[in-house]
Amino acid sequence: MNGELLPELKERLHQKLIGDLHLARLQSLPPIAAREAVSAATDTLLEEEGASLSLSQRQRLMQELADEVVGLGPLEPLLDDPTVSEIMVNSPDQVWVEREGRLYLSEQRFRDAGHIMQVVERVLAPLGRRLDESSPMVDARLPSGFRLNAIIPPLALRSPCVTIRKFFDSRYSLPDLVRSGSLSEAAERLVRLCVTGRLNILVAGGTGSGKTTLLNALSEAIPADQRIVTIEDPAELRLKQPHVVGLETRPPNIEGKNRVTQRDLVINALRMRPDRIIVGEVRGSEAFDMLQAMNTGHDGSISTIHANGPRDALSRIENMVLMAGFELPVRAIREQVASALDLIIYLSRLRDGSRHITHITEVVGMEGEVITTQDIYLFRQTGVDGDGRIQGALVPTGIRPAFAERLGEMGLPLATELFALPDEGGSWR
Repeated sequence: MNGELLPELKERLHQKLIGDLHLARLQSLPPIAAREAVSAATDTLLEEEGASLSLSQRQRLMQELADEVVGLGPLEPLLDDPTVSEIMVNSPDQVWVEREGRLYLSEQRFRDAGHIMQVVERVLAPLGRRLDESSPMVDARLPSGFRLNAIIPPLALRSPCVTIRKFFDSRYSLPDLVRSGSLSEAAERLVRLCVTGRLNILVAGGTGSGKTTLLNALSEAIPADQRIVTIEDPAELRLKQPHVVGLETRPPNIEGKNRVTQRDLVINALRMRPDRIIVGEVRGSEAFDMLQAMNTGHDGSISTIHANGPRDALSRIENMVLMAGFELPVRAIREQVASALDLIIYLSRLRDGSRHITHITEVVGMEGEVITTQDIYLFRQTGVDGDGRIQGALVPTGIRPAFAERLGEMGLPLATELFALPDEGGSWR
């Protein structure tokens, strides 16, 4: 059969499959069983059509139809590609992917805008979510753990737009970050000691800078005998400890009711006897309750925030508390922030697409009306290699952290060694 006729045959068979198969039943089957059912039905329809196809054409057609009926259509090959970290559908003929921090235009295409909507609606249906004129934006977690965001006209000007961020089962550990150059061995010992010593840590950075990856890595230093409550929107963390309770926000239903926010979950988590509270990302009024928790005995809490630098992270928390409607003096809010937070770890995605920890900053306290901080480690760029990759390393500033004595008094292993001896690249002062 002429290759140009295959799209017509595929569309015709697709419509027949939708009419013949019980889609609700397919969705209840395991993925492999659902694909086998679609392949068997496709094989029968091909016999009825009397289509003359080569073995490779037949296999390709059956694969693509299975992707259309039970998967994400043209996006399935990209979801299976381990080198792709993010998928961005701008329009039917523009599907971009991110590989190693850089964007590339893929060869995958949709037939039209309706085809995009068909795929997204089928994926959202079993999740109890909707995408239409009354709800033109949606953010959902797929069964695979990947995060899907979709927005449709008239909010999106030209076409439905879909973004899928992939989260892989392979977890980065702190030693992995050392091997990748994001952390030095001394900095890795420092952050591990800070987590074990129950310092309150804020991981800050821009979109896609690796905040969740670092949060997962930091969590490995939490002792296994502690009870951890995680709060996320949507759930992305994969903690290894045996005693983890995961909480996830709930969007409003079709009537716009029964929404459960992160603030609701933070308040509830305080009643669940947590040893540690981990908030996947602070976005709004829950910032105030998180600060209260850190200041009332829940030491060792960790969270992430979008920010342009360590000091910007502090300003954003202050603004979140103010925007939430709490009528508190600015100084009182800053005192809460300075008292609650001990350490800020800032990540940045550099211009070559690589992700690096660029600041490890201590929150020292208040000086007048200002929260004082000091950088313990900074990323120093040394050059650019022949492939345009930025070269550099995370090096100590030589400033001895104020929390060194506190950790030493706890009798933690390495505390005396780490803060009493000169570090590589300089001495504590």
